[in-house]
Amino acid sequence: MLKNVSLTIDPGDFVSVIGNNGAGKSTLLNTIAGTLPVDAGELTLAGHRVTKKSVAYRAQWLSRVFQDPKLGTAGELSVAENLTLASRHTGSMSLGLYHHAKRDAGYRELLATLNMGLEDRLATQVKYLSGGQRQALSLLMATLSHPDLLLLDEHTAALDPQTSAQVMALTQEIVTTHRLTTMMITHKMSDALKYGNRLVMVQDGQIKLDVRGAEKDQLRQDQLMQLFAD
Repeated sequence: MLKNVSLTIDPGDFVSVIGNNGAGKSTLLNTIAGTLPVDAGELTLAGHRVTKKSVAYRAQWLSRVFQDPKLGTAGELSVAENLTLASRHTGSMSLGLYHHAKRDAGYRELLATLNMGLEDRLATQVKYLSGGQRQALSLLMATLSHPDLLLLDEHTAALDPQTSAQVMALTQEIVTTHRLTTMMITHKMSDALKYGNRLVMVQDGQIKLDVRGAEKDQLRQDQLMQLFAD
Protein backbone atom coordinates (compact mmCIF):
# COMPACT_ATOMS: atom_id res chain seq x y z
CA MET A 1 0.00 0.00 0.00
CA LEU A 2 1.24 3.46 -0.90
CA LYS A 3 1.12 6.20 1.71
CA ASN A 4 0.83 9.82 0.63
CA VAL A 5 3.19 9.39 -2.32
CA SER A 6 3.86 12.51 -4.36
CA LEU A 7 6.05 11.93 -7.39
CA THR A 8 6.63 13.98 -10.52
CA ILE A 9 8.55 12.44 -13.40
CA ASP A 10 9.96 15.10 -15.69
CA PRO A 11 10.19 14.64 -19.47
CA GLY A 12 13.40 12.82 -20.31
CA ASP A 13 13.88 11.35 -16.84
CA PHE A 14 15.19 7.80 -16.59
CA VAL A 15 14.17 6.81 -13.06
CA SER A 16 15.51 3.65 -11.42
CA VAL A 17 13.22 2.47 -8.61
CA ILE A 18 14.56 0.20 -5.87
CA GLY A 19 13.21 -1.14 -2.58
CA ASN A 20 12.83 -4.26 -0.46
CA ASN A 21 10.28 -6.93 -1.32
CA GLY A 22 6.87 -5.60 -0.36
CA ALA A 23 8.12 -2.02 -0.13
CA GLY A 24 5.64 -0.76 -2.72
CA LYS A 25 7.65 -0.66 -5.96
CA SER A 26 5.24 -2.79 -7.96
CA THR A 27 2.26 -1.09 -6.36
CA LEU A 28 3.62 2.25 -7.53
CA LEU A 29 4.14 1.00 -11.07
CA ASN A 30 0.76 -0.76 -11.23
CA THR A 31 -0.96 2.38 -9.96
CA ILE A 32 0.61 4.38 -12.77
CA ALA A 33 -0.25 1.70 -15.34
CA GLY A 34 -3.85 1.49 -14.13
CA THR A 35 -3.90 -2.14 -13.00
CA LEU A 36 -4.40 -1.00 -9.41
CA PRO A 37 -6.94 1.70 -8.44
CA VAL A 38 -6.14 4.61 -6.14
CA ASP A 39 -8.18 5.43 -3.04
CA ALA A 40 -7.30 9.12 -3.07
CA GLY A 41 -5.28 11.68 -4.98
CA GLU A 42 -4.74 12.49 -8.63
CA LEU A 43 -2.67 10.87 -11.34
CA THR A 44 -1.74 12.82 -14.47
CA LEU A 45 -0.08 11.30 -17.51
CA ALA A 46 1.16 13.44 -20.40
CA GLY A 47 -1.08 16.25 -19.22
CA HIS A 48 -4.19 14.04 -19.04
CA ARG A 49 -6.01 13.14 -15.84
CA VAL A 50 -6.07 9.36 -15.78
CA THR A 51 -6.85 8.65 -12.12
CA LYS A 52 -9.98 6.64 -12.88
CA LYS A 53 -9.10 5.66 -16.45
CA SER A 54 -8.52 2.12 -17.73
CA VAL A 55 -5.26 0.47 -18.72
CA ALA A 56 -6.37 0.65 -22.37
CA TYR A 57 -7.01 4.39 -22.12
CA ARG A 58 -3.58 5.03 -20.58
CA ALA A 59 -1.93 2.96 -23.31
CA GLN A 60 -2.26 5.99 -25.60
CA TRP A 61 0.70 7.50 -23.75
CA LEU A 62 2.25 4.60 -21.87
CA SER A 63 4.04 1.35 -22.72
CA ARG A 64 5.20 -1.42 -20.41
CA VAL A 65 7.72 -4.25 -20.49
CA PHE A 66 7.09 -7.02 -17.97
CA GLN A 67 9.46 -9.22 -15.98
CA ASP A 68 8.30 -12.35 -17.80
CA PRO A 69 9.49 -12.23 -21.45
CA LYS A 70 6.39 -14.22 -22.45
CA LEU A 71 4.00 -11.42 -21.45
CA GLY A 72 5.10 -8.85 -24.02
CA THR A 73 4.80 -11.01 -27.10
CA ALA A 74 2.48 -13.59 -28.70
CA GLY A 75 4.35 -16.89 -28.70
CA GLU A 76 2.35 -18.59 -31.43
CA LEU A 77 2.92 -15.73 -33.87
CA SER A 78 6.10 -15.09 -35.82
CA VAL A 79 8.53 -12.27 -35.13
CA ALA A 80 7.15 -10.40 -38.15
CA GLU A 81 3.54 -10.92 -37.03
CA ASN A 82 4.33 -9.61 -33.55
CA LEU A 83 5.89 -6.49 -35.04
CA THR A 84 2.89 -6.05 -37.32
CA LEU A 85 0.56 -6.13 -34.33
CA ALA A 86 2.67 -3.53 -32.55
CA SER A 87 2.84 -1.35 -35.68
CA ARG A 88 -0.91 -1.45 -36.16
CA HIS A 89 -1.44 -0.54 -32.51
CA THR A 90 0.81 2.50 -32.81
CA GLY A 91 -0.63 3.58 -36.15
CA SER A 92 2.89 3.75 -37.56
CA MET A 93 1.93 1.67 -40.60
CA SER A 94 -1.17 1.90 -42.72
CA LEU A 95 -2.82 -1.26 -44.05
CA GLY A 96 -1.85 -0.17 -47.54
CA LEU A 97 1.82 -0.57 -46.70
CA TYR A 98 1.61 -4.20 -45.60
CA HIS A 99 3.19 -5.55 -48.77
CA HIS A 100 5.37 -8.33 -47.36
CA ALA A 101 8.63 -7.46 -49.11
CA LYS A 102 8.50 -3.82 -48.09
CA ARG A 103 7.28 -4.67 -44.60
CA ASP A 104 9.96 -7.28 -44.01
CA ALA A 105 12.75 -4.98 -45.20
CA GLY A 106 11.68 -2.43 -42.62
CA TYR A 107 11.46 -5.08 -39.92
CA ARG A 108 14.93 -6.41 -40.71
CA GLU A 109 16.34 -2.91 -40.38
CA LEU A 110 14.63 -2.46 -37.01
CA LEU A 111 15.67 -5.86 -35.68
CA ALA A 112 19.27 -5.43 -36.77
CA THR A 113 19.60 -2.63 -34.20
CA LEU A 114 19.12 -5.24 -31.45
CA ASN A 115 22.28 -7.16 -32.46
CA MET A 116 20.63 -10.48 -31.60
CA GLY A 117 20.25 -12.02 -35.06
CA LEU A 118 16.48 -11.55 -35.09
CA GLU A 119 16.58 -9.87 -38.51
CA ASP A 120 17.15 -13.36 -39.94
CA ARG A 121 14.27 -14.95 -38.00
CA LEU A 122 11.22 -13.02 -39.18
CA ALA A 123 9.25 -16.22 -39.85
CA THR A 124 10.19 -17.88 -36.54
CA GLN A 125 7.44 -18.29 -33.97
CA VAL A 126 8.37 -16.17 -30.97
CA LYS A 127 7.99 -19.11 -28.57
CA TYR A 128 11.18 -20.57 -30.06
CA LEU A 129 13.29 -17.50 -29.23
CA SER A 130 15.57 -17.34 -26.21
CA GLY A 131 14.43 -15.34 -23.19
CA GLY A 132 16.82 -12.53 -24.05
CA GLN A 133 15.71 -12.37 -27.68
CA ARG A 134 12.07 -12.36 -26.64
CA GLN A 135 12.61 -9.61 -24.09
CA ALA A 136 14.55 -7.52 -26.60
CA LEU A 137 11.67 -7.92 -29.05
CA SER A 138 9.21 -6.90 -26.30
CA LEU A 139 11.29 -3.80 -25.64
CA LEU A 140 11.37 -2.89 -29.32
CA MET A 141 7.60 -3.40 -29.66
CA ALA A 142 6.90 -1.32 -26.55
CA THR A 143 8.92 1.61 -27.85
CA LEU A 144 7.72 1.71 -31.47
CA SER A 145 5.13 4.31 -30.52
CA HIS A 146 7.68 6.50 -28.68
CA PRO A 147 5.48 6.53 -25.56
CA ASP A 148 5.37 9.49 -23.20
CA LEU A 149 6.23 7.07 -20.40
CA LEU A 150 7.96 3.68 -20.62
CA LEU A 151 7.51 1.37 -17.63
CA LEU A 152 10.11 -1.37 -17.16
CA ASP A 153 8.92 -3.89 -14.59
CA GLU A 154 12.10 -5.72 -13.56
CA HIS A 155 12.48 -6.53 -17.23
CA THR A 156 15.84 -8.29 -16.86
CA ALA A 157 15.09 -10.24 -13.65
CA ALA A 158 14.29 -13.50 -15.47
CA LEU A 159 17.46 -13.44 -17.58
CA ASP A 160 20.91 -14.85 -16.91
CA PRO A 161 23.60 -12.27 -15.96
CA GLN A 162 25.17 -12.03 -19.42
CA THR A 163 21.83 -11.67 -21.21
CA SER A 164 20.61 -9.25 -18.55
CA ALA A 165 23.62 -7.02 -19.19
CA GLN A 166 22.98 -7.20 -22.93
CA VAL A 167 19.31 -6.21 -22.56
CA MET A 168 20.21 -3.39 -20.17
CA ALA A 169 22.72 -1.99 -22.67
CA LEU A 170 20.02 -2.21 -25.34
CA THR A 171 17.58 -0.47 -23.00
CA GLN A 172 20.02 2.38 -22.45
CA GLU A 173 20.55 2.76 -26.19
CA ILE A 174 16.84 2.84 -27.03
CA VAL A 175 15.93 5.19 -24.16
CA THR A 176 18.78 7.56 -25.04
CA THR A 177 18.24 7.49 -28.81
CA HIS A 178 14.52 8.22 -28.56
CA ARG A 179 14.75 10.37 -25.41
CA LEU A 180 12.11 8.27 -23.70
CA THR A 181 10.86 9.17 -20.25
CA THR A 182 11.35 5.92 -18.35
CA MET A 183 10.64 4.34 -14.97
CA MET A 184 12.51 1.11 -14.29
CA ILE A 185 11.95 -1.13 -11.29
CA THR A 186 15.00 -3.21 -10.43
CA HIS A 187 16.34 -5.32 -7.58
CA LYS A 188 19.88 -4.88 -8.87
CA MET A 189 21.48 -1.97 -7.07
CA SER A 190 24.35 -2.00 -9.56
CA ASP A 191 21.88 -1.34 -12.40
CA ALA A 192 20.05 1.30 -10.38
CA LEU A 193 23.34 3.15 -9.86
CA LYS A 194 24.61 2.67 -13.41
CA TYR A 195 21.51 3.52 -15.42
CA GLY A 196 19.32 6.59 -15.42
CA ASN A 197 19.67 10.14 -14.22
CA ARG A 198 17.50 9.61 -11.15
CA LEU A 199 17.11 7.03 -8.38
CA VAL A 200 14.06 6.55 -6.17
CA MET A 201 13.93 4.25 -3.16
CA VAL A 202 10.54 3.04 -1.96
CA GLN A 203 10.20 1.76 1.59
CA ASP A 204 7.06 0.96 3.55
CA GLY A 205 4.88 2.46 0.82
CA GLN A 206 6.67 5.81 0.86
CA ILE A 207 9.41 7.55 -1.09
CA LYS A 208 12.46 7.30 1.17
CA LEU A 209 15.04 8.61 -1.28
CA ASP A 210 14.83 10.62 -4.49
CA VAL A 211 18.16 11.75 -5.96
CA ARG A 212 19.29 12.77 -9.41
CA GLY A 213 22.23 14.06 -11.40
CA ALA A 214 25.51 14.56 -9.55
CA GLU A 215 23.98 13.48 -6.24
CA LYS A 216 23.00 10.15 -7.75
CA ASP A 217 26.36 9.74 -9.46
CA GLN A 218 28.12 10.04 -6.11
CA LEU A 219 26.06 7.30 -4.45
CA ARG A 220 27.81 4.03 -3.65
CA GLN A 221 26.31 0.58 -3.30
CA ASP A 222 27.29 0.34 0.37
CA GLN A 223 25.40 3.57 1.05
CA LEU A 224 22.29 2.11 -0.54
CA MET A 225 22.69 -1.04 1.52
CA GLN A 226 22.79 1.05 4.66
CA LEU A 227 19.61 2.86 3.63
CA PHE A 228 17.91 -0.50 3.21
CA ALA A 229 18.95 -1.42 6.74
CA ASP A 230 17.82 1.85 8.36
